[in-house]
Amino acid sequence: MVVVRLTPRAGRDAVDGIGRLSDGTPVLLARVRAVPEDSRANEALQRLLADLVDLAPSRASLHGGGRSRCKSILLRGDAAMLAGRLESRIAAKS
Repeated sequence: MVVVRLTPRAGRDAVDGIGRLSDGTPVLLARVRAVPEDSRANEALQRLLADLVDLAPSRASLHGGGRSRCKSILLRGDAAMLAGRLESRIAAKS
């Protein structure tokens, strides 16, 4: 499970690193060009995260936060492998 703070209507689709919410919870910071209507931004986020860790888009699903900026995305696969890929890809972008 990945907790993401999503910014829709951005200039590009990207993962910008790790941030913290006001309560200290770490979140992945992401942005997508899609608008937050008819689940378009949520679907774009699922595709973005799946692509980031080399998963089929169907292996990423929204688990919570459908109408919120903070979302929980479930990535189905080997947890250790996915965590390693996510860490390395975020570190490479920093």
